[in-house]
Amino acid sequence: MTNDLERTMRMNYLYDFYQTLLTDKQQKYIELYYLEDFQFSEIAEEMDVTRQAVYDNLKRSRDLLEHYEENLGMYKNFYKRLELYQQLRTDLGDLSPKTEEIISKLEDLD
Repeated sequence: MTNDLERTMRMNYLYDFYQTLLTDKQQKYIELYYLEDFQFSEIAEEMDVTRQAVYDNLKRSRDLLEHYEENLGMYKNFYKRLELYQQLRTDLGDLSPKTEEIISKLEDLD
């Protein structure tokens, strides 16, 4: 169960970073499956294709998102920045409101 949840969360992040690099059709498949939680049969009906076509299109779209991440690393860098913000908070202990505000603003930039 956790594995499916982790995979879905990863795809949602990758989609956030790279959606503009996908075609409209690829975006629609990802949105229906990962964001709206449609089943293959529901997507097939919505897109007027077979379930196999849904599977194939989703696989190609996922592979493409992973390819973009492998080459551009936007999600990896985002995740690393989150870890560093947390490490700052831990290492610095009780933060002044101003320091906390600065860290929060940095996080919001992502």
